[in-house]
Amino acid sequence: MEHLPTRTFRVTRADLVRYAGAAGDFNPIHWSDRVAASVGLPGVIAHGMLTMALAGRAVTAWVGRADAVAEYGVRFARPVVVPDDPEGAVLTVDGVRRPADAAGLTRVDLTVSCAGEKVLAQARALVRWPVETGDQG
Repeated sequence: MEHLPTRTFRVTRADLVRYAGAAGDFNPIHWSDRVAASVGLPGVIAHGMLTMALAGRAVTAWVGRADAVAEYGVRFARPVVVPDDPEGAVLTVDGVRRPADAAGLTRVDLTVSCAGEKVLAQARALVRWPVETGDQG
């Protein structure tokens, strides 16, 4: 078992606008405080798939290539509230690398949090970790 370096990602309201345009998801809970409050949210929230993608970016950074990811999945535990300020929200991604299995796949367990709260649950990836001299998976 190996603890991987923590990765952080800042998410601002401008990021939400860019993501909405790219994804075609213009749900007002991702940009309107009024609408977010009217449905019981604590404020504007990041798109769940954006949160998942940022955690996935940590995995690809650790393994060194996007095509090394064989499987990736999460459960959404709580929303990422993005304040209307220049700092936005900070997503923290920690990972634990497990030994490779017989097929050569390495499981990476992720802990993804924002403001001290876990936002993704059961977050894990199966990757083909590059083999280095002395590396046993």
